[in-house]
Formats: sequence, C-alpha cells, structure tokens
Amino acid sequence: MKVDVFKIPQKAPDDLSGLMELIQQQKLDPKSIVAVMGKTEGNGCVNDFTRGFAVASLKNYLRSQIGDTLTEQIVFVMSGGTEGVLSPHLTVFTRQVEGLSGSPRPGLVLGIHHTRDFSVEEIGTLAMVHEVAAGVKTAIAQANLSPQDVHFVQIKCPLIQSTKQQGQTITPDSYKSMAYSRGASALGVALALGEIDAAQLSASDICTNYSLYSSVASTSAGSELQNCEILVLGNSPTSYSDYCIGHSVMAHALDVASVERAIASTPDLPGKNAGLNAIVNVFAKAEADPSGQVLGRRHTMLDDSDINHTRMARAVVGAAIASVVQDPMIYVSGGSEHQGPMGGGAIAVILKYEANVSS
Repeated sequence: MKVDVFKIPQKAPDDLSGLMELIQQQKLDPKSIVAVMGKTEGNGCVNDFTRGFAVASLKNYLRSQIGDTLTEQIVFVMSGGTEGVLSPHLTVFTRQVEGLSGSPRPGLVLGIHHTRDFSVEEIGTLAMVHEVAAGVKTAIAQANLSPQDVHFVQIKCPLIQSTKQQGQTITPDSYKSMAYSRGASALGVALALGEIDAAQLSASDICTNYSLYSSVASTSAGSELQNCEILVLGNSPTSYSDYCIGHSVMAHALDVASVERAIASTPDLPGKNAGLNAIVNVFAKAEADPSGQVLGRRHTMLDDSDINHTRMARAVVGAAIASVVQDPMIYVSGGSEHQGPMGGGAIAVILKYEANVSS
C-alpha cells in the first residue's frame, strides 16, 4: 500500500481551489482519495453548519470527478473551530494498492470503515462503543496492521438532533450528547486496540470514569451524519509510502514536549532527523481540564458563559502546538473525553521522510 498526504489551505468551507489545482495538475488522482479531514471556521458546537457545508461541497465536486459510488466510500471528517491562530485547511489521504514500484519500508498505511446509522437511543451508549470497536477492527484488518502499530484513529460521530423519540437516550441535551458520542466512540477505539477490557467497562463509565481512555483516539461529533466514519492510521513494514506517523499523549493543555515524543515514536528512517521540518501535519485533541486546573493553577474556561470551553481549549492547544512547529495550519479538535488522560489528549504527527517538506 502507498499512502500520500496532501495538506491544502482553504479560504472558506467551500473553497476547493487547492484540491482542484492538484487534480488538474495530475498531482492527485481523485479516484485514489479515501479520506478527507478538515478544520472549518465555525464554532465547533451543535449549530456549526460549516462542517456539513464543507462535506456537501466536497461531495458535490468529487461526484463530478469520480461518481457517486467512489464518493460515498470516502471518509469525511470535518472538525469545526479554528479559534486563535488555527488556520482552516483540508488534509487529503490517498491510497494506492496496485502498480507499486521500488522496495517497501516501514511507513504509513490506512484503513477506513463506515458503521451503520445509530438510533437516537444508541448515541453515547455501550451499543455505540461495541459497534465502533467492531468498525475499528475492520479498518485495522483492511490496513493489514497489528494493533500495536496503530498510531491514530480518527472518528467522526453523530450527535442527538431530535429528542421526539428519545426513549432511553443518555441525555436530551444536544450539546451534552456531543461529549457522550465522542466518549463512547473513543472507548470503542480503546476496546478494539486492547487498551481496555470489555469486562472492566460499564455504561456508567462513559464520560465519568476518565481513567479509561485510548491513547490514539480522536473523535469529533457533528450533526452532518448519523453513523460513525472511521480512519485508522499506522505504520507497516510493507508500506510504499514516503510518510510515517507517530503519536504520544498530551498530559495537559501546555504539554508541548508531546510533539517531540510523537516524532520519536516514528520509524528510524532517512528524513526523521529533520524533526520539526519534516512534519506534514499535527493532529491533537484539546479540552478544558475538568478538574478546573492546569499545572496546579486555576483556569476559568469551564465558567465562562460567553465562550464555550471547547472553543477556548482549541485556541490554547492550537497556539501551544503551533508555537513549536511554527505552523498554525494544524488539526486541533475540542473535547477529549476518553481520548488521552483527563485534561490532556491524544496527539499524532505525520512526517515525510525527505527533509525540508513543503506541503
């Protein structure tokens, strides 16, 4: 398998000029696109329709290029909120499995999966945990990866949009449902990778027992879908990719050393010594520490009635990481329930083996 990664700036959620240019110049074959991750400039909350707008724009364009069937197979993950210095962009992943030349080496591979749609009653519950776990295992098998070689699992998950038939819904609050959906999806990743055992997990643990988490999960909820779309990234010795991935966890919102730890976890191959210069993109989770403290100091993100705490967390973590990599065009997603330790979050970096990358 050969995976390529393209990071493309955007002027607006429907700005596809950069993608179009790559396709027109034959630098990117649209038929090879398997996943698109994006940061859009909405508020990242329930009523952030920039996510759906971005997905609709992408699908409309790609249908004209590759048809309905291939377009519907693509995983689309739009994360709202580019507070502070964060810069809107797309990260496009392509996959080639035939006509490969040269010799394989440890590098990036990926797998994808679309779960079935979830009912309102299932969102944020154990049913969702187990469905996501099965989907993650399917994506891992598709990538021909071992669980220990998985470095990042990105999931776009649904939220509760209507409570007219809520039944046993975990919460009737659409905003709170985002957290439960993210949390259940993350626990599904942890279950699939053996980071937790099914016997130790109960319904009451979701968004309560934060000692249970995945160190590689990144989940984002939105109103633009009813199922979960799963992207698994890892390194395989049979890869033909020029890219590799590594991960770590941020212990807290200011844990910038996590970037270097993530780089250190990548394979030892040419170009790695370039370090920060070899980074194509960084993917990180952010949250306002529910303890109310950061490094022993009180923070007020949870008490502000004007700005949602997930927006503040994205701004803080985005600025902290951007200051290290000297690039504000990074992927930082708010709400890290069961995604890394409480108050912290999972973080992953994609490197290109050649030094002095421009992407």
